[in-house]
Amino acid sequence: MTRGAVAHLLVVESWVGSMSRLLPRAIREGGHEFTFLTRDLHHYLRAAPEGTAHPLLTARNVITADTNDPESLLPEVLRLHAVLGFDGVVTSCDYYLPVVARTAARLGLPGPAPEAVEHACRKDATRRVLAEAGVPGPRFAVQEDWAELVRSARDIGYPLVVKPVDLCAGMLVRRVDGEEQLAAAVKALADFPVNARGQQRAPVVLLEELLDGPEVSVESVSHGGAVHVVGVTDKSVGGEPAFIETGHMFPAALTASDIEAVERTAVAAVMALGLTDGVVAHTEIKLTPAGPRVVEVNPRPAGNRITELVRRVTGIDLVAAFVDVGLGHSPDLRRTATGLRSAAIGFLVPEVTGTLEALDGGRVRAARDVLEVELAEPGRQVKAASSNNEYLGHVMAGDPSGAGARARGESLLGEMRSGMGFR
Repeated sequence: MTRGAVAHLLVVESWVGSMSRLLPRAIREGGHEFTFLTRDLHHYLRAAPEGTAHPLLTARNVITADTNDPESLLPEVLRLHAVLGFDGVVTSCDYYLPVVARTAARLGLPGPAPEAVEHACRKDATRRVLAEAGVPGPRFAVQEDWAELVRSARDIGYPLVVKPVDLCAGMLVRRVDGEEQLAAAVKALADFPVNARGQQRAPVVLLEELLDGPEVSVESVSHGGAVHVVGVTDKSVGGEPAFIETGHMFPAALTASDIEAVERTAVAAVMALGLTDGVVAHTEIKLTPAGPRVVEVNPRPAGNRITELVRRVTGIDLVAAFVDVGLGHSPDLRRTATGLRSAAIGFLVPEVTGTLEALDGGRVRAARDVLEVELAEPGRQVKAASSNNEYLGHVMAGDPSGAGARARGESLLGEMRSGMGFR
């Protein structure tokens, strides 16, 4: 279809966080409409504030189908396509990226190669593809048998990282320093056989060398066989032995040579996987003393409001670009003056279990340089965080003159933490 015409997108599931609001907005602002396909409407109804409609449920059509069963889903989408006429198929949720890629290919609609998406969405497959292509990453092993896990862990050397191959948001990713901790981490994975969307998990375990150095992510857009780097975001990670993202800043405060090195590594990874068309990618990289090493490649826009940090600083809307490439259109990646040189977000990560009694953001909302404040309501049941799924809110701050957004955001977070109360 031609740019400028009203397009009809099929959105198959979504994350329920910020992307579930940003994606419908980008579709509408692009002058398009969408049909939303889900297996569980209540998953989204529960995520909407009381008395409000979830943005995904304002679609032209909301249709229920078993999105977890590719064999029955594809015929259903073919029937819908014959009646409704879709111009693209997208999802923001990692668990549905492979089936969406296969569906788009079957319908003859724009999108990345299904095999490329499947490899990117399985951490073990990503490791094998990148290793074969010579893209630098950690030493790793993929095992299921306990004796083989122990042997591989000794070969890699402690400390190391234990990962599921098919979960997101840092879930059950753990640092382990010895065999006892390895056993506990492997048991935790075995005790979680089904993901949050009711899909059966692969039983294999990924062991990786623990990489030392700051972590960044490279935000890129692939269209027409070319990979365009939009910029580099730096990350704060805490919560050891878990790996919880506690904040981000765009652009990353790195030297020009380090920026060039991580961008080059990210492009090599995206190209090696074959994610060269119809993809907005979020590639995580550790900048180790030996150079950049790929942590993972996500074939969808970054979460945790990183796309908003990019938009606030550059004017580039990565979610709008996601819609564009999903329709086969060339994305608008022109930078515009926004008045900000950097933007950062910091998350309130709970360290205790209990009931949130007080969390007052009034003073912070009124502070200078604040771009966003989002806070949990008192009365919420809280558990000590073990992944990126337990935040109590965030603060986003900007700096019009330089790379000071992170320091400003951390200062504001400190104010809010001092007023938090639990019982």
